[in-house]
Amino acid sequence: MAIVVALCVPTVARLLSADSLASTARLRIAEVKRGTLTRDVSVQGKIVAAVSPTVYTRSAGTVTLDVHAGDKVKKNDVLAEIDSPELTNKLKQEQASLDSLGLDVERATIDNRKAQAASQMAYEQAVIDRQTAEREVERNQKAFTLGAQSEMTVLRAKDALAKAKLSEINAQHNTVLDRDSLAFELKTKRFALDRQKLLVEDLARQVDELKLRSPVDGQVGQLVVQQRANVAPNSAILSVVDLSALEVEVQVPEVFAHDLSPGMAAEIIDGSEKYAGEVSAISPEVVNGQVTGRVRFGDKKPAGLRQSQQLTTRILMDEHPNVLIVERGPFIDTGAGRVAYVVHNGTAERTPIEIGATSLNSVEIVSGVKEGDRVVISGTDQFNGAQRVALN
Repeated sequence: MAIVVALCVPTVARLLSADSLASTARLRIAEVKRGTLTRDVSVQGKIVAAVSPTVYTRSAGTVTLDVHAGDKVKKNDVLAEIDSPELTNKLKQEQASLDSLGLDVERATIDNRKAQAASQMAYEQAVIDRQTAEREVERNQKAFTLGAQSEMTVLRAKDALAKAKLSEINAQHNTVLDRDSLAFELKTKRFALDRQKLLVEDLARQVDELKLRSPVDGQVGQLVVQQRANVAPNSAILSVVDLSALEVEVQVPEVFAHDLSPGMAAEIIDGSEKYAGEVSAISPEVVNGQVTGRVRFGDKKPAGLRQSQQLTTRILMDEHPNVLIVERGPFIDTGAGRVAYVVHNGTAERTPIEIGATSLNSVEIVSGVKEGDRVVISGTDQFNGAQRVALN
């Protein structure tokens, strides 16, 4: 009998000292441990192509589609063709002009050589005339010395020599001027030819672009226009999805927006498998309380992924190693993150605490508890703010 009384005394004392009484069946109690707290956010995402270009036409015309939605294509494969008679005819006209200018350049080159040859011949003839006049002066001078020729004849011969020398100088100048003039005319025609070549090349490029080619290896996505439709310049025709570069597009609650940044580690969950990833982009705009982000796969990714397939994604924002952590529960909201009920010898005592970082599953407690303490994490709403609560 004495033993029973001795056992009951502590219990009675505990009940008498408590402000309230609660059943442990309605409570969740977790132990404070030391470890690494990882701040993360888990969201649903959908598979999107990191590269999904839309093919546009540069010219107006009638479109002929050579593929269907879902067809697999290789880079530079022809996807569609634009029938543009106006552009095709313009190319033919400019090509004919190019051929004509080419003939003009060839003709001018031949005429240039002929004119230079005639100019050179005139110069050489002037040299011969000057040499003949020199010999004539020499002959008349000798005859005059011997008394066989009059002085007037010698003077006439010298005048003829002076005239021949002048003609030679003029012929030489004319040769240079003719050469420069002919070269300038030929250069002008060649410039016109080069300009026409550039025009034809540009038109040929435009005609070649009437064949719309795939910019990447992938799969034909959406067909924007119907077969044989008339399209205006710069109209969207179809899209191509690059299935080799897939990413997960996620919608993250606005409350986490300021914590997210490109380069953060992520975990992509497909069924029971987990794959490493990395945040590749975060939108600067908030829409309907959410921020759009992109997560790219690491070295490995699931097989058979499809566009718009749903996957769960966990973004790891930061880590706090070697801290006191406890399982997350409603006590954070009930106590406004400043108080917690710590269990000692069957009594939950209201204790001031300071919390640090939080994650989906855990909370860092900076002060107020120590490793090994047990904290009531759920059900504290029934305590009604009591300082001490006896548990049974």
